[in-house]
Amino acid sequence: MAGHSKRYLEAAKQVSKTQLYSVEEAVELAKATSKVKFDPGLDVAIRLGVDPAKGEQTVRGSLTLPHGTGKTPRIAVFAKGEAAGAAEEAGADRTGAEDLIEALDGGWSDFDVLVAHAPLMRDVGKLGKKLGPRMPNKKAGTIAATPEELGSIIRELKSGRVEFKMDRGAVLHVPVGRASFEDSQLLENLDALIGAIVAARPSAAKGRYIVGIALSTTMGPGIKIDVQDAIRRTAA
Repeated sequence: MAGHSKRYLEAAKQVSKTQLYSVEEAVELAKATSKVKFDPGLDVAIRLGVDPAKGEQTVRGSLTLPHGTGKTPRIAVFAKGEAAGAAEEAGADRTGAEDLIEALDGGWSDFDVLVAHAPLMRDVGKLGKKLGPRMPNKKAGTIAATPEELGSIIRELKSGRVEFKMDRGAVLHVPVGRASFEDSQLLENLDALIGAIVAARPSAAKGRYIVGIALSTTMGPGIKIDVQDAIRRTAA
């Protein structure tokens, strides 16, 4: 734990490295060990028993959390004409076509989520290597076929829709709220997320699907959650 702040080390003393906490215990402990002076976010890391190198075992999806994340995302949208108007009406922070592509290609990154009107994806594709996983994607629900769908996607994102996509280590990292949320709100968000991930299990996945779950606040220690308790709650 070398290199951590004194505040972090003090908080970590309250968390067992070996104990598996129930979801309710983990939420309570996460909030109790949050020592920062701002309202920290709560994030969950979920390790999956799939092979990320095999395309048929990819786990990716999105859902709208019952109580949102506590943060309103900055949304940039590839759109023009009627679609741009629909995006702006829905609350997009920036819309554009060639100008937005040029800005992103030049290093502009003042956004959290990119959304696109489908007809522009041929031009947006040239940013693939630069944007990587931040590219608009059908599976993530960030590409719209119509202006109406575009507006709907933006409103959902603003109200708390989150994307989950595993990294190269088969781990999902997803925000689930803030420390200022009521325990019941965080529990409902967690239950909804775990349920969505269980439902997204690839048919090609074999053996144990969810291997580990850890909850933490910004700059706080990780708290291991009993996987069976988390799954059981979604089935209740």
